[in-house]
Amino acid sequence: MINKRQLLQIGAASLISAGLVENAFAQPVRVENFRGQINLEDELMADFFGGKEPEVRRLSLYNLHTGDQAKDIVYKEKGQVVSDALSEINYVLRDFRTGDVTHMDVALMDLLDSLSRKLEVSVPYNVISGYRSPKTNAMLAERSGGVAKNSMHMQGKAIDIRVPGVELSHLRNVAKELKIGGVGYYAASDFVHVDTGRVRYW
Repeated sequence: MINKRQLLQIGAASLISAGLVENAFAQPVRVENFRGQINLEDELMADFFGGKEPEVRRLSLYNLHTGDQAKDIVYKEKGQVVSDALSEINYVLRDFRTGDVTHMDVALMDLLDSLSRKLEVSVPYNVISGYRSPKTNAMLAERSGGVAKNSMHMQGKAIDIRVPGVELSHLRNVAKELKIGGVGYYAASDFVHVDTGRVRYW
């Protein structure tokens, strides 16, 4: 006989293999809908995503272009997104050239929180680039061959950062240790790129 937990694991594993879980976690609304539809427990969901979910997830961000800050913002409590907090984060990470705001990927926020924990720092991330509108990305792609035309920045799934007091190479190495998404090392420009796409390094 298959018990309830095994049945949930089989069902969730099927969704993961079909690519539905990644899409479900792309925006906070989808997180709520996905969890509500199949009624997965917090502990079970954590099994699929690398360990027990922290009681609280928080972020501190400083946008170098606008001077806007999000200080010690609790954006998740017991696995549930705090909508107002996420809205504040979305605003800080807006396209500073156009003012456009998008729904940043909650999984990207989780990546940054996990990275802070491994680095054992509490200083704000210095943000070089968060969301990029299609207009901004097209302009940057024309100027530089290093900018992807379909950049994950346009999907709210990528961010370019540095951390005060942390060597850039160490930031890169710890980000790679997470084995979550892509990690790009840009020593000349003094930032590390992280995203929630497939695991890859450059």
